[in-house]
Amino acid sequence: MSFIPAGSLALNRNAENLARISLEIGAIKLRPQKPFQWASGYMMPVYNDNRMLLGKSEHRKLISDGFYEIIQAYNILPDFIAGTSTAGIPHATTLADRMKLPLVYVRDKPKEHGMRNRIEGIDAERDLEGREGLLIEDLVSTGGSSVSAVQALRDANGNLNTCLSIFSYGFKEAEEMFAGNRPYDKEENELNTPCGIISLLNYDTLLRVGVETGKIKEDQVRLLEEWRADPWNWGANHGFPKVEKKK
Repeated sequence: MSFIPAGSLALNRNAENLARISLEIGAIKLRPQKPFQWASGYMMPVYNDNRMLLGKSEHRKLISDGFYEIIQAYNILPDFIAGTSTAGIPHATTLADRMKLPLVYVRDKPKEHGMRNRIEGIDAERDLEGREGLLIEDLVSTGGSSVSAVQALRDANGNLNTCLSIFSYGFKEAEEMFAGNRPYDKEENELNTPCGIISLLNYDTLLRVGVETGKIKEDQVRLLEEWRADPWNWGANHGFPKVEKKK
């Protein structure tokens, strides 16, 4: 398999359809005038909940078709499919069933009891035996949790060089983490070798479809583009300061 650089675009004919569906059912919401509070406390004009795409079989099929198209286009030949916990698991399952491949999933951290697994689907006393894996993620935001899952699979002796996601905000820091040029955790760990990342839907397509469908107005696009360029200062710059957590 040839290496897929971080930030590569999906060869996916259904990206616009996915954008329309996501906006229609509320899986993605764009609200620059009344932003959402993220878990970090930052006020952001975009909110994504891809779990909304689980409700209809045709939506799950659309995602599976998109992933499979990428796999064929880039000649990806996985021996197993891995999903990120929790939102990546159902889509990894659908794809693994389609390809008749083994499935594992990656916890955000090891269990604190029992065998203390982080990779579920293999015996904790064994590893992935050098097999080629493909990681399925629902959303790539800052990139830290996704890249941590990549490293966890590598630590378990998996050959993991590609991650596919449903949607990505396209943050530069995420691309740098996947490229191994930026730490992905507080311990300053970086990937020793890059991991390719492709998303079915990218932010630019989302904004264009949002305007075409009337979900956002053209004069709101500038605010949304400003956010992607500087997400952590966007709220404060527009009168929406970060909400500090109570001690």
